[in-house]
Amino acid sequence: VIYSGRNEALLKPVLDAFRRKYPAITVDVKSGKNSELAAAIIEERTQPLADIFISTDMLTHINLSKEGILLAAPVAGSESIPSKLKASDGSWTSVTSRARVIMYNSTLVTAAEAPTSMLDLTDPKWKGKIAAANATNGSMQAQVATMQHLLGEEATAAWLAGLVANEVTFFGGHTDVRKAVGAGEFAIGLVNHYYYELQKREASDNQVGVVYPDQGDGQMGVMMNTTAVGQILNAPNPDNARVFAEFLFTPEAQTLFATANYEYPLIPGIALAEGVTPLDGMRLADTDMQDTATRISRSEEHTSE
Repeated sequence: VIYSGRNEALLKPVLDAFRRKYPAITVDVKSGKNSELAAAIIEERTQPLADIFISTDMLTHINLSKEGILLAAPVAGSESIPSKLKASDGSWTSVTSRARVIMYNSTLVTAAEAPTSMLDLTDPKWKGKIAAANATNGSMQAQVATMQHLLGEEATAAWLAGLVANEVTFFGGHTDVRKAVGAGEFAIGLVNHYYYELQKREASDNQVGVVYPDQGDGQMGVMMNTTAVGQILNAPNPDNARVFAEFLFTPEAQTLFATANYEYPLIPGIALAEGVTPLDGMRLADTDMQDTATRISRSEEHTSE
């Protein structure tokens, strides 16, 4: 049983491949928001119903690991994943990487006019023209946490206030954002990069462009986030869960994430899908989400006191 914070369509190619390879293992998936599923896992901790938890950001897994709810067991095949993208005890591991980008409708905005920094989204000229995922979205939460780490809480709060003042329309998820920008309902959308890749490959409403922002001297660089996986401690089907977790780090699964979803694979030697912007030579935001999660936790404890 898999609890998944990911859009089911984005996980389906890998699930289908797993089912073909392991037909004796029945896979059931419950999809929802990261926070809702994490709350369910905590509530069920004395008698877990889920074997595996997949999230759209590592922050949720970090918090569950701190609760002692995830199985501390490194996943075979994940050895090459950078240490800052997995738990030292193996209780969770990042699976794929995604870039936070600015997509735009190219019939409404030229490449020269498009914002080049996340901070540009508060410019009044974009008032009423921006779509983004709301605060319940894991990737948006991870972006805000990253900005707090890079820019400080005061500057990040000012940026969020600027989005509100600019009448940004907040959707429940990025699929709605990309479709609205593709249809020309909004000029600008704040998304993970693969939503832009999906939209530009649509049969219609595909006149979109993308900016990998904050590439100038002194700017913070492109913010990255990852999907993550962890096994539930004392889950009913630990052996099958381990087999599934290991499958996510095989070349077959990583290639599917890259080619079907246009994500950045995390194990070496996996090619990007044709047309996806390589990260080589790009300025990337220098942050550690594990450290960020620790600081957020301390801040919350201080606030509660």
